[in-house]
Amino acid sequence: MTRRSTGEGGALAELRSNWLLLVACAIGVGCSAIALPFYSIGPLTKPVEAATGWARSDIQFAILFSSGIGALTSPVVGWLIERYGARRVALPSLVGVSAGLTLASFASSLGQFWAGYAAAAILGAGSNPVLWSRVVAGSFDKARGTALGLALVGTAFIAMLLPNLVAMAEPALGWQGALRLIAALPILVAFPVVYLFLRPGEADPKRAAAHELEGLDVPQALGNHRFWILTGSILCGYLAISGAGPNLVPTLSDRGFDAVSAAGIASFYAISMIPGRILSGFLMDRFWAPAVACVVLILPAIACVLISGSSDSVVLAFSCALLGLAAGAELDVLAFLTARYFGLRHYPQIYALSYVALAAGSAVAPTIFSRIYEATQSYQASFHIAAALFMLGGLLVLMLGRYPDLRKGTGGKR
Repeated sequence: MTRRSTGEGGALAELRSNWLLLVACAIGVGCSAIALPFYSIGPLTKPVEAATGWARSDIQFAILFSSGIGALTSPVVGWLIERYGARRVALPSLVGVSAGLTLASFASSLGQFWAGYAAAAILGAGSNPVLWSRVVAGSFDKARGTALGLALVGTAFIAMLLPNLVAMAEPALGWQGALRLIAALPILVAFPVVYLFLRPGEADPKRAAAHELEGLDVPQALGNHRFWILTGSILCGYLAISGAGPNLVPTLSDRGFDAVSAAGIASFYAISMIPGRILSGFLMDRFWAPAVACVVLILPAIACVLISGSSDSVVLAFSCALLGLAAGAELDVLAFLTARYFGLRHYPQIYALSYVALAAGSAVAPTIFSRIYEATQSYQASFHIAAALFMLGGLLVLMLGRYPDLRKGTGGKR
């Protein structure tokens, strides 16, 4: 048997032995404090605006509280995972996400609405990708990229589900009822699955323990130029994704598409996240991961230029699909490259520090895009800015260089 076929067999064996763990992670991350608030705010923006008279930028300012607080809490979450384990952190956090979004659904003022999203971020902090990616990175070796893609695909399903759920539920239940349906998902769907199947390390504890010893500590990572290159690339990419994604439905609606048609076109964004996640992970297992990441980031730059100037439904659907490739791959890229360049020894804390940039981009970009819209009465300038950010992020990631030999504990080159 060749080394290649042996590797393929080992990867398949890892996936077969841990498939229930992947299901738990996929559903957990889909119902997390980063996914549900972020992907609900876009389809809810116009219904909330119509019902309350609040400005779009003020409505989407809720994401600043949600993702911004998520950024601040992520290093603490990394420490909690190392101290108490993933399962003990995940379960109460899923309940917290539901509690926060339910609170937001009863809001009669902007302050109460923002407080609900902030509560989801604080109470649900341990449900964010820091946890799920740590579980997968520690449970997989040969199929790590593919496994990350499969596990984190839950955000793609949520991105695909929520616009249609809001479009169907809001006319009958109002925006509050639609948000309460969304808030029920972590408790009714994610909690039982995570309780039953999130048991990392059980399939091969010896292999997991061996890989725990490899990698940098936090000061070594912060003193390594690769950490700042990776963080800068992720920040650029997520500023672009987080600015463009929540504004797709409002953009399409402003072009004359009704709510159902706009949700249908925007759903190509979510649909392409699924192959984007899985394919990017599969390719990173087999090729130099920064090159894969560069392609994934440059393609959506083209999409943003097309979206800024087209009213053709086919062109817009294709562009949403290209944009979704980046949205599907960014979490995988950060998780995979963190493990590959810095190791697993202190993975939760190192990943969490880079995740601060991702969450910060997710927090501020929707509001910035909405402010630009209010100033120009058009999303065209915002999508051009997003295109430039995608290009910059793609070029930065190429500067990471060769994979280091983590057995030396210093991140030196092989």
